[in-house]
Amino acid sequence: MLQKSKKEEMIKEFETAIKESKSLVFVNFHGLKVNDETVLRRGLRNEGVGYKVGRKTLITRALKGKAEGEIPELSGEVAIAYSKDEIASPREIYNFQKTHKGILNILGGIFEGKFVGKEMMMELAMIPSREVLLSKLAFLLKSPIQRLAIAVNEVAKKK
Repeated sequence: MLQKSKKEEMIKEFETAIKESKSLVFVNFHGLKVNDETVLRRGLRNEGVGYKVGRKTLITRALKGKAEGEIPELSGEVAIAYSKDEIASPREIYNFQKTHKGILNILGGIFEGKFVGKEMMMELAMIPSREVLLSKLAFLLKSPIQRLAIAVNEVAKKK
């Protein structure tokens, strides 16, 4: 059993993580093995995403008054993934979830100061990274110019 001082310290850690992050994801990690968790934590750390495991009661206490709406139901073993980037934490949890089927489940989260459900977090997770979006934009801008160059080249060949 945890001492009261240890519980208060854990609540303060959760409150700090919640306050400093722009998005937060509630994760059910039932069945996650130690070596998989090590891989998960390393991948999250590389992307600037924090990951904390705690008791549901302590997490719930830390969440009171931190966002608008109602806290999603936190079932099973719960952890939080948080980051200063709005999309990084849901995207990285989703990517790990794709490669390790049935281990992690997104339960919901906090986005733009509001509690949101699983569906909204999944939508955020599926948004491509900034680099991917920029490369798609560059390709879209390059494509018409490339077609025009090919057309002009064909006209020049005929003359």
